[in-house]
Amino acid sequence: MAADTYAVEVAFGMPYKQHLVALDVPPGTTAREAVAFANLPTLFPELPRETFDQAPLGIFGQALRDPAQYTLAPGDRVEVYRPLLIDPKAARRERAKRQASGTAD
Repeated sequence: MAADTYAVEVAFGMPYKQHLVALDVPPGTTAREAVAFANLPTLFPELPRETFDQAPLGIFGQALRDPAQYTLAPGDRVEVYRPLLIDPKAARRERAKRQASGTAD
């Protein structure tokens, strides 16, 4: 690691595969820039590039309001959140309907 950079990580996962990319970034790097540096589309070629370009981001489980403005600190782990396939409330309603009708989950 060069003296004018510091270590951060970028994490993304799918149910079948996860990656944690270690990066050395210059001071002033934003969370969104770190995701671009991690080049996740090459690790997940089955997903469209937009999955990573506009995805919600967080740092150690805390969602970022404006990832393009959040400046990373040494040791930060940027988490790339994937979109939900189904709204959790809708999923609970569907399970409750099935249970009420006696159908298995």
